[in-house]
Amino acid sequence: MQLSTYSIGIGDRFAHQGKAQLAAIMKAREEGVLITPVWNKSFREHSTIHTQPMDTRQAADAAVKALNWNEAYFVDADHVGLKTVDLFLDASDFFTLDVADYIEKPTAEKDIDAFVNKFQKYSGELAFPGIDEKFEVNQSKIREIAHKYLFAVQEAGRIYRHILSKKAGDQFVVEVSMDETKEPQTPLEMFFILAAIAQEGIPVRTIAPKFTGRFNKGVDYVGDLKQFTKEFEQDLAVIQMVKKEFSLPSDLKLSVHSGSDKFSLYKPIHQALRKFNAGLHLKTAGTTWLEEVIGLAMAGGDGLALAKKIYRKAFDRFDELCLPYATVIDIDTVVLPQPDDVDKWDSRMFVGKLKHDRRNPLYDLNFRQLLHVGYKVAAEMGDRYLKALDQHAEIIGQNVAENIFERHIKVLFLGK
Repeated sequence: MQLSTYSIGIGDRFAHQGKAQLAAIMKAREEGVLITPVWNKSFREHSTIHTQPMDTRQAADAAVKALNWNEAYFVDADHVGLKTVDLFLDASDFFTLDVADYIEKPTAEKDIDAFVNKFQKYSGELAFPGIDEKFEVNQSKIREIAHKYLFAVQEAGRIYRHILSKKAGDQFVVEVSMDETKEPQTPLEMFFILAAIAQEGIPVRTIAPKFTGRFNKGVDYVGDLKQFTKEFEQDLAVIQMVKKEFSLPSDLKLSVHSGSDKFSLYKPIHQALRKFNAGLHLKTAGTTWLEEVIGLAMAGGDGLALAKKIYRKAFDRFDELCLPYATVIDIDTVVLPQPDDVDKWDSRMFVGKLKHDRRNPLYDLNFRQLLHVGYKVAAEMGDRYLKALDQHAEIIGQNVAENIFERHIKVLFLGK
């Protein structure tokens, strides 16, 4: 089973929206674009909700069976390291190796020296087909990049070999993630990172770099669109070159960890993909949970009351819920709606505030971000929340499918 040119990470916090998510992907296939679904859920999310990776596998399998999906699909062990990967081995066939925390960690000088000696043949002027800029390479520059990234890539190698030792003979996809860093990787850094990945023997299929700008959870991109487009095209150019240069998999592609709903990026990404005839893996998982809350609010009555209760509890536990996501949210607490005011809202007001529609004057990105990280509150409600999802499954499913197809797939992959 292979990843198609396009693939999408469709996480599902509470494992209830598999059919709705897959329905959006099947609609894309009807319009001529095959997208591989990848259900992803991280160790942090499993720990918060008290689920297991096999729950994600079972939900994905059930959706595939119910809708007779006969193409490839995967279950991603999202953002794993050596300490957490074993939990995912039985359930997953896609592994996102998160080594951002190992960047700039000290590397053995003998390893640095060996890396520089091996790749000093690239000294001089290095050009990548498809971009005009040329880059000067010397031993000092290679050494600098190795000091910054080599230990992280070696850690990715350790994780990969551990997985391989446990799943020998099984096919699985490997992604290397370096997106949660302070600064974007330069084209030269990307080139030598991929050289190091090849040296480690990792058959990497997707790589997630860091890009300029803010990728906050659940809201649109904040940053310089021109600079993002430049970096994105440079990364595509590097990937096109290194596949042959370092004998990496021919279907290696970029992975964009969007934090969900980076709608303003989708048009330039689509244009760049066409320019380079390139593939993409998009992770845009978290907003499925928000579509559930929107559906509850749309249902009115007990559904709206439950949505309001979730917000009140999230508001009261602001520091606790926001701390793990402090680097990827920007909430202005001064204008954050007070729970007593939210209790007075009707369905139209609540949905208008939460639904990600920047054209709607009601839309409130602070309200949305807090609820985005507040899924722990719903998890603690246990059966009460899950039964509400079942009770209002139709309207929630419509929201989930429409969100994924109309606002993500249609713009990004279909170019409409």
